[in-house]
Amino acid sequence: MRARIYQPPKNAMQSGWAATEEWVLEFEPAAPRRPDPLMGWIGSADTQAQVILRFATREEAVAYADKEGIAYDLALPQTREFKPKAYADNFRFGRMENWTH
Repeated sequence: MRARIYQPPKNAMQSGWAATEEWVLEFEPAAPRRPDPLMGWIGSADTQAQVILRFATREEAVAYADKEGIAYDLALPQTREFKPKAYADNFRFGRMENWTH
């Protein structure tokens, strides 16, 4: 059984950064998902796919995987470049770009 350790990205539907500081250990599916013949719902016999473990730090997640003998892939988060902007910069003296509506 193999797992993936990653830090979840920011939700695109929200502007906040809540629940993005923790690290997640999620198991890769061992069996393919298939539709149920009666209802048509998608499912799998693999119960490990339902397990999602959350940790405060990356080191805790890696230590847990090592202790339990779980092979894992570690996905490091991409760094975010923050460019502060102000509305007043649109009317700044010495602005190089053309101002248009």
